[in-house]
Amino acid sequence: MPKAKPLTKEQIIASMSQTKSNRAAARWLNVSYQHYKKWAKLYQGDDGRTLFDIHYNQKGKGIPKFLKNSNKIPALNDLLEGRVPMTNFSPEKVKRRLFEEGYLKEECNICGFQERRVLDYKVPVILHFKDDNKKNWRLDNLEMLCYNCYFLTVGNIFTTKQIEQMEEHKPINSGDEPNWQLDDYQLQRMKELGLYDPTKTDDDLDIISHL
Repeated sequence: MPKAKPLTKEQIIASMSQTKSNRAAARWLNVSYQHYKKWAKLYQGDDGRTLFDIHYNQKGKGIPKFLKNSNKIPALNDLLEGRVPMTNFSPEKVKRRLFEEGYLKEECNICGFQERRVLDYKVPVILHFKDDNKKNWRLDNLEMLCYNCYFLTVGNIFTTKQIEQMEEHKPINSGDEPNWQLDDYQLQRMKELGLYDPTKTDDDLDIISHL
């Protein structure tokens, strides 16, 4: 039997952000509870406690009653067919279970993209409801799409405002003069490239045109 891989601090913190207890975090990472416990006790949080102690939820706070006993977790099929109300669950957690229990592959249904982000090992895929009804969780109505395929076949992923914030759009005032002031790092790089001599004045420097 292959030896279980070590868990990084980043993986455990990511699992904690998505779950309400250590047992749920172990399931989220698709590892045994004992393996998760071993590594969660190894790492400490900002307050000096271990990550295991921070995420310890003995009273089951925030967990629906039928989930507090790990043996009573409803079958995913019961969720998908409406026998257990989906309102008690986070869509993100149900999506994770779709991957873990083999209902859907963690890859784009169109192009097959499946690269994982180094930070938390997530694949950038979006759960898409084919009939655009987000209450219809029947398996034949679900598919995973990468950001690119979602944009090409479904629509925009981000709002115009979100894009402007990411790209830091700023209004251009034609009356303002451009500011070519360089910071210390840029000056050092230009010095290393022989493009800047601190002993010369600005008038002595050759100006490289900005295209």
